[in-house]
Amino acid sequence: MKILAIGDVFGKVGRRVLKIGLNNIISSIKADFVIANGENLAGGFGVTQEMVDELFSTGVDVITSGNHIWDKKEALKLLDFEKRLLRPANYPEDAPGRGSDVFTTKTGALIGVLNVQGRVFMDSIDCPFRTAEKNIERLRSRTKMIIVDMHAEATSEKIAMGYFLDGRVSAIVGTHTHVQTSDAKILPRQTAYITDLGMTGPSHSIIGVRPEIILKRFLLKLPERFNEALGPGQFNGAFIELDDETGMAKSIRPLQSSYEF
Repeated sequence: MKILAIGDVFGKVGRRVLKIGLNNIISSIKADFVIANGENLAGGFGVTQEMVDELFSTGVDVITSGNHIWDKKEALKLLDFEKRLLRPANYPEDAPGRGSDVFTTKTGALIGVLNVQGRVFMDSIDCPFRTAEKNIERLRSRTKMIIVDMHAEATSEKIAMGYFLDGRVSAIVGTHTHVQTSDAKILPRQTAYITDLGMTGPSHSIIGVRPEIILKRFLLKLPERFNEALGPGQFNGAFIELDDETGMAKSIRPLQSSYEF
């Protein structure tokens, strides 16, 4: 089984990168299933129906998210009826949507996807570790192949989740910080891991936002509206190959490419 995991898709540039380049990437690595984090689709803040549909049309099979999933009001209804859009599972159970599910790949195989959110430097929601454990038990009753999107700020919390779930899931990919890390590896019990997939969005930016805006915030400490950067784009993600029999990882390889518009 060949999986493509795409780092946070940011705004217009990120969506355009996928529209132009995703089909070629899928073909070149022969991906059976594509996961993308889409919490930043709408200019960096949330999702809309139109943008979710646009992402699915490019070849994405499932969209995961994070703390920004709540930024657009229409997401509240969208999460309830669009099963391919996930929110972090460790938000309260009464929150709209779901945090995990089992999906069918292009080859007809079943694969579980779980989305959890960290708590270090983020909202104090339910424990991501215990939530992951509970959801994985349910997913494993249907499939051995499980991919986890750990949406978190602290690298230590992501790494901790990696070792906590090692041997129990196929892969753990980190999202949220928008900078691809260089630690892609197979953990001791055959789970693929990377601390952060990076960002698919504007390359001349500070994590997707126009540099002058972020610099003003740092220099003057004054509030400033975040506007997405434009210009050339970048693709960040990872290619993960799984053993069809065991569901465990055989390899993980980071992917990066640039796009001039």
